[in-house]
Amino acid sequence: MKWKISLSDIDLGQDEIDAVVNVLKSKWLSMGAVTQRFEAEFTKYLGVKYAFAVSSGTAALHIAHKILGIAQGDEVIVPSLTFVATANAILYCGAKPVFADITSLDNFNISPQDIPSRITDKTKAITVVHYGGYPCDMDAIMEIARTHDLKVIEDAAHAPGAEYKGKKLGTIGHIGCFSFFANKNLVTGEGGMIVTNDDALAERIRIMRSHGMTASTWDKHKGHAHSYDVVGLGFNYRIDEIRAAIGLIQLGKLGRNNERRKHIVEEYEKQLQGIPEISIPFNTFVGKPSCHIFPILLAETVSREVLIENLKADGVQTSIHYPPIHLFTYYRNRFGYNEGLLPITEKAGTQEITLPLHPLMKEEDVKYIVRKIKETLHKRRND
Repeated sequence: MKWKISLSDIDLGQDEIDAVVNVLKSKWLSMGAVTQRFEAEFTKYLGVKYAFAVSSGTAALHIAHKILGIAQGDEVIVPSLTFVATANAILYCGAKPVFADITSLDNFNISPQDIPSRITDKTKAITVVHYGGYPCDMDAIMEIARTHDLKVIEDAAHAPGAEYKGKKLGTIGHIGCFSFFANKNLVTGEGGMIVTNDDALAERIRIMRSHGMTASTWDKHKGHAHSYDVVGLGFNYRIDEIRAAIGLIQLGKLGRNNERRKHIVEEYEKQLQGIPEISIPFNTFVGKPSCHIFPILLAETVSREVLIENLKADGVQTSIHYPPIHLFTYYRNRFGYNEGLLPITEKAGTQEITLPLHPLMKEEDVKYIVRKIKETLHKRRND
């Protein structure tokens, strides 16, 4: 279907095309010098010691949990209002995701007040998600982690460039994980980054990313090694030079595009004012978000399905962020989760709708979308 206004779009241009062509001309396609430059620029941008480019955000999350020793019999506290990869990475390690509720219907991030009640003697870590690019209460979460001797993993898939009290998200916990999927603020198609300030963890990430080997193909090509050892169980989670080249250009655009996203959010907030059936999470947030998505919350009296279908008929693509993970069939069957476990999460999961947000949008797009929403709500009131 051809959308009049798509949910997301990518700021791609000739610079990305030229960067990819240069990689192709070099004939070195696997992880190499371009990847190293991308990692170096990302560390500089975040103000972090180490960054390792990987094949996806999911790969970053898997490595993060694995190198922290998360294993069979362990538990990790995690939100349910997130993409399923956040919880799946815990399962990949043989551990159990223990879901905590979100803070409120105004703040979709994991609740520091709910986390302590979920901690047991099996808990080894807390994995937070900066929903929509708005930071979790990291001071409170890090204090809980210190009190209970837990590690903290930041799923910053939505949050490249966002800050919490002057610190870039992804740099506050023990490990930060980023996604560069095709709908993210920084796009490589598939790809991700895992970052840390810990020297020992960094070395384990480097080894685990590439089959547990002590030397890479690029090392051998540069004459730095002629053989290698395998010192642990690793994975093929490497990025390639084509995606790294796109990432370098995208990183240079990130600040500008995040500002454009923020401007579109502000226009939405202005246009949606005074509509009693709609509330906007995070609309009182003061700080520096990345504005990855724009969620709204519908009143219980409004049919989300009807609004989605009406907007679709008008050429506007929408989505839901997210169906709660604990209510998916697989998680219900495996762990016995049911409705009522996370009341605030479940309420958000049934009433949230995500409107289009990307740096190529114009103010006129926002006005069109809001006008179509008002038409649906007006019709409902008069039926």
